[in-house]
Amino acid sequence: MRAWLTAPARRVWQWWWNRRERLADWLFALVPLPFVLFFQVIVSMGAMVGLVGGHLVYPETGQPRWEAPEIFIGLGLYALPGLIALALMFVRRSRPQLVLGFSGLLLLLCGNFFPAGIALYSYASHFTGRRVLAGWFGLHTLVLVAAYWDFPPVTHVFTWGMFLVVPTLLGLWVGTRRQLVERLQERAARLEREQHLMAERAIGAERTRIAREMHDVVAHRVSLMVLHAGGLEVSAQEKGSVETAGVIRTTGREALSELRGILGVLRDEETDIAPTTPQPVLADLDRLLEEWSGAGMDLHRHETGDQETPVPGPAQRTAYRVVQEGLTNVAKHAVGATVTVNLYHGTDRLEIEVANTPAPAPATFSPPPRSGYGLSGLRERITLAGGSLSAGPCPDGGWRIRAIVPTDRTDTEEGDPHGDPRAPGR
Repeated sequence: MRAWLTAPARRVWQWWWNRRERLADWLFALVPLPFVLFFQVIVSMGAMVGLVGGHLVYPETGQPRWEAPEIFIGLGLYALPGLIALALMFVRRSRPQLVLGFSGLLLLLCGNFFPAGIALYSYASHFTGRRVLAGWFGLHTLVLVAAYWDFPPVTHVFTWGMFLVVPTLLGLWVGTRRQLVERLQERAARLEREQHLMAERAIGAERTRIAREMHDVVAHRVSLMVLHAGGLEVSAQEKGSVETAGVIRTTGREALSELRGILGVLRDEETDIAPTTPQPVLADLDRLLEEWSGAGMDLHRHETGDQETPVPGPAQRTAYRVVQEGLTNVAKHAVGATVTVNLYHGTDRLEIEVANTPAPAPATFSPPPRSGYGLSGLRERITLAGGSLSAGPCPDGGWRIRAIVPTDRTDTEEGDPHGDPRAPGR
């Protein structure tokens, strides 16, 4: 029932809103019509009697002779300028100078001030040229004084204030309010667009953060589990243990494959907002190295430099992720290789290097599948921290990952030339 009643009202409102400017032109043309024509008729009666002669009035009473055709012809001719002035209201937004000029001419010749007030109001409410408006207002004021020169000054002031000043001020108020509403609407639309953009950026940043956390936490842990299962499958003697280890390894490989697809969906390469950093720090390196050593990896750790200097939490977490990524890559691509982890504590940087020798022999089981986002995510993390990352083959056929993480937020590309000669990269 409500929809049946509101639908016609909505259509009527839409029809009016689409044609509001044209309807306003008709309003400005028709509403002042009686006043303009009445003023023209009053002026024309005196003019015709003075120009044509006394045969237009009865000599006994002095009343107009309405049966004389000259009276109607004269009334029509004097009413025509008023009709033209009102017809020009249809071009008041496209050609305002034409409306203002003709209204001023009508005021000068006939003393009709109604079109002048309407023209000044229309220009003030639709245009922002205040100097042009002031010029036309001054011109109409002079024309008004010239047209009513023989009248007392109080008549000049009243007519000027009522039919020129009031319409102009009203038009300025309407125009200012219209501009304010348009600017507020534009600002609201811009704020809404910015809000949607910020929401999209926040969603993209959260997706990237989730992808990195899943890679850093889940992928590395599953890779370690697959490596243990592979070692158990090779070394176990019982058939049941071998089968169980094979199931664990196969399940882990499938989990890593599915995880790679999930990371590809979540990851957004264009996002440059820093994600929430994970929790592990340098104190957790011993536990990480023990886990990989327990999986059969030959590990050696060297830590040099000023170890008493405190290292900020973000730099510690970044260093932990560098070592974690390097060990995971060794487990994937160089099973059985000797791995060296070097850490150098500089005055303004922390340098990390994970290097491995070539694999002694091909792996007896398939390595876990690659997630595909390890080094790229690690590079983004270090870049956000203000450092640099390099990864590539060594002359002996091994592989090396080297990262420089500033501890005072100063971008550093080269190591300290006076530092420890065993530091990474020396």
